[in-house]
Amino acid sequence: MRIALFQCASLPLDVTGNLARLSHQAHAAAARGASVLLCPEMFLTGYNIGADAVARLAQPKDGSAAQYVADIARRSGIAIVYGYPELADDEGIFNSVQMISVQGQELANYRKTHLFGDLDKRMFSASSDRSPVIEFNGWRLGFLICYDIEFPENSRQLALAGADLILVPTANMRPYDFIAQVTVRARAQENQCFVAYANYCATEAQIHYCGQSSVAGPDGSVLGLASDSQEELIVVELDPALITTSRSDTPYLRDRRPALYGDLCKV
Repeated sequence: MRIALFQCASLPLDVTGNLARLSHQAHAAAARGASVLLCPEMFLTGYNIGADAVARLAQPKDGSAAQYVADIARRSGIAIVYGYPELADDEGIFNSVQMISVQGQELANYRKTHLFGDLDKRMFSASSDRSPVIEFNGWRLGFLICYDIEFPENSRQLALAGADLILVPTANMRPYDFIAQVTVRARAQENQCFVAYANYCATEAQIHYCGQSSVAGPDGSVLGLASDSQEELIVVELDPALITTSRSDTPYLRDRRPALYGDLCKV
């Protein structure tokens, strides 16, 4: 499978503008043979936009923006994974990611479970739902959002559920470059699956994003890497044989001893 990651500057409060550039990038990614396009966290609205703007721009997962994304997916011939503020049925607002198929159908919707600092907590509710693991073109895909990947339990849970690839839209900022440079690779290697991490670059209000969007292989290798400051569309071919080889050489999942880990679940 070939996957594309769109690293870009945030375009805050401009849903129409973000949908327009999503259309352009979807067609460009499809032209390069990608079957999935992954965008950053809160791509439709920008991330650091404040609680009032989030409340004003939040939409249901099947709202007008989702319908427009579905149309882009159908016209470009590529599945799209994008971040957005989700208005839930109970009027709660979540930091969410949705995957839309080439046919324009919802494949998955995941709400962020681990909120980063006051910035996240002022804007969103924290979800208690586990990430879904879905089938796509013979692959099993899981989803996390930004800060979620920094908790090893999340990616391990997805690996145990059979995920071959974890898709992570993010809005990672300086001085946390370490996450983009090291943590993403470690999560891929220790769980022996691919991890795709799509970040912003440039600035948004007081936030300076660190870029470095990447795809890490199940052996911890870097298969694709964007710069720390430039808009880029990176396209990476994923070879499932790397999963087989990694799990054969060092069978972490098989050699686990869960009976020894019980204290990790205690507060």
